[in-house]
Amino acid sequence: MCLSVIIFAIGIMGNMAVMCIVCHKYYMRSISNSLLANLAFWDFLIIFFCLPLVVFHELTKKWLLEDFSCKIIPYIEVASLGVTTFTLCALCIDRFRAATNVQMYYEMIENCTSTTAKLAVIWVGALVLALPEVVLRQLSIDESGINDNFIHERCTVKISTDLPDTIYVLALTYDGARLWWYFGCYFCLPTLFTITCSLVTARKIKRAEKACTRGNKRQIQLESQMNCTVVALTILYGFCVIPENICNIVTTYMSTGVSRQTLDLLHLISQFLLFFKSCITPVPPFLLLQTF
Repeated sequence: MCLSVIIFAIGIMGNMAVMCIVCHKYYMRSISNSLLANLAFWDFLIIFFCLPLVVFHELTKKWLLEDFSCKIIPYIEVASLGVTTFTLCALCIDRFRAATNVQMYYEMIENCTSTTAKLAVIWVGALVLALPEVVLRQLSIDESGINDNFIHERCTVKISTDLPDTIYVLALTYDGARLWWYFGCYFCLPTLFTITCSLVTARKIKRAEKACTRGNKRQIQLESQMNCTVVALTILYGFCVIPENICNIVTTYMSTGVSRQTLDLLHLISQFLLFFKSCITPVPPFLLLQTF
């Protein structure tokens, strides 16, 4: 409970600070800063909505909103992974464009329509890719404690047989590939893409600095700091997502030799690392925005 209160307080204040700085200052409405504000919004959503429900379930072993919270929490969590993944990739692409642009890229104000379109692509992609989580999750009751008047509600991965045949087959296919889909799309993609783009961007920035193509060392320094911020966000994200992949591997291949309590603990740790990521993620962007 103490850890949850700390994460909730820091996460809410940090993410709101990043969103307010970007939204209230017109000259900061570049595409990079808009992407950082979008990331802060989703981290705010995760902490504000999901954290209290998860803590309530851990204390009472019941879901506050029953089947709705059982389905919507995993959906929002997976959607947030997609938003973070696509946002990091978009930031890398934008940083590469900035490094190859001879104009003062940081002083360019992004068109509202263009920014909205780019954010819409990220949102739609993340929300659509997370939809199978709604179909897979089912609320079940652990019958082992019924005789002791203690009901433990669990949110398990179970495909309902009442689904239409097409959706049922798609759900089975997704469930079979879910482990490697998580690992490939939500870990390998942002990590490898960010490392590659950041290295190329860093070389471009060094060449621009040596050639003095921009003539303004301050702009080059800001671009270098932005590139480092993207790398820091990716490292933090990868560190917090690894336990989720480990939990998926253990659940898939070693579930018969691991107790239910251990699996529940691994899942809880992976969830709190996601909340911790949402709490700490605003720190690098906040420090960066203070230099503008």
